[in-house]
Amino acid sequence: MTRPPTAAQRRVIDAADPVSGRLKGTEGQLAALARRGLAFRHPRPPHDHFLTPAGHRVRETPESLPGSLGTPPESPAPPAADAGVFAARIGGEDAPAPGPARLREVRGAWQGLLELRRMTHPDGAVDRPCGWERTHLVQAAALALETAGHRPAGADAGDGGYRVRATPQPEAVAVHEPGPDALRACAATLEKAGWQTGEYTEPRTGVRYVLASPRRV
Repeated sequence: MTRPPTAAQRRVIDAADPVSGRLKGTEGQLAALARRGLAFRHPRPPHDHFLTPAGHRVRETPESLPGSLGTPPESPAPPAADAGVFAARIGGEDAPAPGPARLREVRGAWQGLLELRRMTHPDGAVDRPCGWERTHLVQAAALALETAGHRPAGADAGDGGYRVRATPQPEAVAVHEPGPDALRACAATLEKAGWQTGEYTEPRTGVRYVLASPRRV
């Protein structure tokens, strides 16, 4: 029977980044979580700690049940838009231009997502999306675009930039970009990130858009 985490450990787990699972805490707290298989220390500097699949499951469970810690979750908790919590920019937000702090957050979230791919794919592959991405399509596609340096659209639709939107089609998002070259660049970025893409025209408006789905193999 596996002991549930202590109250202090649970607070560290609950405060983990919702996308990457990056943890913040004292060295003792992080080391204790790693010993219990709830976190791992990244081998590359700055050697941050991230939740393992078992750690994500603890965070998703209101109370840790005996025997529940060893089963990998289908996906970690969804990203939230609350202040201080990372969320990829899907386009259309009234947000300031990204500064160095935002760029660091985006890079960290992407590295954490790659690590989540590695941990949750049986073959350890990082070149195709994982379960979390399939259940959070818009956020996942937007994170790939923002990481690659594409500019999200602002609140003013005439300013240009990408917009990622949900579609009625299962496991697919629509990416809109006014410039044809920029739209094709978005498609190329998503393909490199493990998505299948196709360019289509909206019948009523004639607007070109990219339909993207996470690749399975």
